[in-house]
This record gives sequence, C-alpha cells and structure tokens, in this order.
Amino acid sequence: MKLNFTGFSDPGLIRSNNQDAYYIDPEGRFFVVADGMGGHAGGEEASRIATGEIQAYLLANWESPKSSQELLEQALWGANQAILHDQQNHPERADMGTTVVAVIFRAPESPWCAHVGDSRLYRFRESHLEQVTEDHTWVARAIKIGDITLDEARSHPFRHVLSRCLGREDLHQIDVQPLDVKAGDRLLLCSDGLTEELVQQKIASCLQDTPWVDKAAISLVEAAKEHGGHDNITVVIVSLEENSH
Repeated sequence: MKLNFTGFSDPGLIRSNNQDAYYIDPEGRFFVVADGMGGHAGGEEASRIATGEIQAYLLANWESPKSSQELLEQALWGANQAILHDQQNHPERADMGTTVVAVIFRAPESPWCAHVGDSRLYRFRESHLEQVTEDHTWVARAIKIGDITLDEARSHPFRHVLSRCLGREDLHQIDVQPLDVKAGDRLLLCSDGLTEELVQQKIASCLQDTPWVDKAAISLVEAAKEHGGHDNITVVIVSLEENSH
C-alpha cells in the first residue's frame, strides 16, 4: 500500500499562540499530534518536547528488534520523562503537560497507535467515520459508565479535564493498540480543537467530499474555524492507497 499524507495546524480564532504540535516522518513511517497545556510558554514547550522526543526515539530505534508496540510505548514514556525533566529545570513551566496520539507503520507488522489524553485517532472507511482511541478524560469515563449522555458531554463544564497526559509523575499507563487498515482507508489524527467544534458527521463529510488529503485537511480546519475556532486546531491525514502498477 502507498501512503499519502499531510498535516496542518492553525491557532484558531481566539488564541494568540499555538500550543499544538505535530510531526510527520517524511517517509511516512510515523505520525504524531500533540496538544500542549499549562500557560503560554508551557503548553507550547510540552507539545514540542513530546513530538521531538518521539521522533528522535523512533528514528534511533527503527531497526531494533523491538516490536512496534514496544517502540511506541517507549517513545511516549521517554517523552513523559523529558517533559518532567524540563519542568524540574524550569519551575515556571511546572504545570505544563501535553496530550499525544501517534501512529507507526513498520512492515511487516500491522500499524499501531498509542495515545495519552484527548487527542484522537479516527478511521474513515467506506463513508463511515470511527473513533479508534478513547479519550482519557473525566467526561469519557462518565459516558462509559452511563452517568452522562454524549449530548451532555459536548457542553459539560468538565469536558476538558484530562485523566491522563504526558508530563505527569503519576502517568501509569499508555494505551497502545494494533490498527486494522486496508486500502481506501483514511486515518485522521487530531487535537480537540477540531472535535470540540465539529460533530462526527461534519468531519466525515469533509473527508468524504475531498479526495486530496491536503484539501481535506484544510477543509477540516476551516470548518472548525467557521464553528468558532476556540482552540488550536491540528489535523494529520494519512490516506492508504492501492499501489499503482
């Protein structure tokens, strides 16, 4: 399969700075989106450290005998440590943290995904959009156990409260999962600046209506801005295509 991919990040309409970061391996081996928090400099720094550490770790260990699952987990643990280390050296950034979602394509294994926080991975297949990751938020848990409905969650005052993020001593688990993909699928990695503004049907229609990944990415970001653009918006789209002979 051939991968076509693009990434796009926009500060949105309200915030003066962009605390999101993303990294796309030029060879299409891995993709990362991070959404930082914790003060003006802190959030920006946390997401930058996370994407940089993950990139460095994966590149350095790509040929190692470790499984993709191990590589991803260790890359994210390393990013967590690097942020903690930076917090110690810069007490003014002590409260910074970041979400992260990362996908790795490392043949012959199936692709894998890892995430912490509420940056998401979606899979778009045959007009159907499916959320692959499960948010590490108070609200996602409340929905799961039936305390609140999806509709209530959209406007819940605690909807931004993360139960997990990078940059915390008490991070005990990183969720990793193998991905089921086939030619024709599109993967969307995004920060919550997209999903806060757009319902799933709207995201699906942007992916459906625009065959070119670059245009699809821009149309998603523009749509999020039309719906308010309250937060930074970052999208990475990976399109899996048949090899043309």
